Amino acid sequence: MGEILCVGASHFPGFGYTDDHMADILRRHLLSDRVPADAKDPKNWPPRMLEEFGADGENAEASAAIHRQRVMDGYRKLRKEIDDFKPDFVLFWGDDQYENFKEDLVPPFCLFLADEFKSTPWANGAGWMLSEGVNIFEDPKDREYTFQGEPNAARYLIRRLHEENFAIPYAYKQLHRESISHAFINSLLYFDYDQKGWDYPIVPFHVNAYGSSVLRNRGGDSLGKDISEPDPPAPSPQHCFDLGAAVARILADSPYRVALVASSSWSHAFLTEKNNFLWPDIEADHARYEELRDGKHASWRDLQLSDMEASGQQELLQWVVLAGAMTELGVKPEVIDFTDSYIFNSSKCTLVARPKGKRAAAAVS
Repeated sequence: MGEILCVGASHFPGFGYTDDHMADILRRHLLSDRVPADAKDPKNWPPRMLEEFGADGENAEASAAIHRQRVMDGYRKLRKEIDDFKPDFVLFWGDDQYENFKEDLVPPFCLFLADEFKSTPWANGAGWMLSEGVNIFEDPKDREYTFQGEPNAARYLIRRLHEENFAIPYAYKQLHRESISHAFINSLLYFDYDQKGWDYPIVPFHVNAYGSSVLRNRGGDSLGKDISEPDPPAPSPQHCFDLGAAVARILADSPYRVALVASSSWSHAFLTEKNNFLWPDIEADHARYEELRDGKHASWRDLQLSDMEASGQQELLQWVVLAGAMTELGVKPEVIDFTDSYIFNSSKCTLVARPKGKRAAAAVS
């Protein structure tokens, strides 16, 4: 019988660059014609946003250092959980933002089967930054990372999912570029933030969280063109939740020890139109956090996609898949840290749910 560790994390690109660039998504939107002039005036911002950023951005770098420290400390705790668990492989649920899936194919899900996965995370720059930044690891632009895959386990999972009537697409190679998408490579970089090495085989599992925004806005950016009829939506929360439950059920009946990782931040400022694309829906994120903290994550199956989109919580769908897995396994999630922010685009959360009978970690304040 299999054994499963559940993990939640964030792949926010800003952590890959220095503190002086971490608020560049906000800075970029403050220059956008899509944002009304009065919304750009710091006098009209929430008090905490003004405190984090300052009237002229003078507080942003210091706020970035604090934000980074909290989230990366959470990542270090998660890495220890994974190391202690010693999985046969790690399955990552992540999204693709107009990277490998474009106009020729937009699948609702895709499981990748390969002996290895490569990435040059710094080669294409970072379009959300206002100027070219130095990555936090001081890697050269052409540094290539290689990660071992686990194609046999992926084939096992695909076959069993199809037997349970989940018709999941799969691929043996990337479509538009050789690198795996940023959701996967960023997560791997942050799990190895201290550059000790990563030896666990991976299975990337794409979730089309951006749905109707992925083509129109080329990944969800609010500066995209307007069209009269929206593209097809993302998979529903109910579908994502049920898929997560099926994955957990199948792997619990397998010979594998598996870490299941949902990687995403929650509400994204650049998706939250009601806040003029400047800050995320902090209130909605706190509601989801409280449900998670109180063990009510099964209620996420009943979330409405339209409400999630209005709150900029599209990427939370990856966590809804994880919620389905945790519910199926009957494991209790432990929130290591919940870190919200008005200026760093999104709220972040780190979580672990251990197999039943495993030791309880010390409480984290």
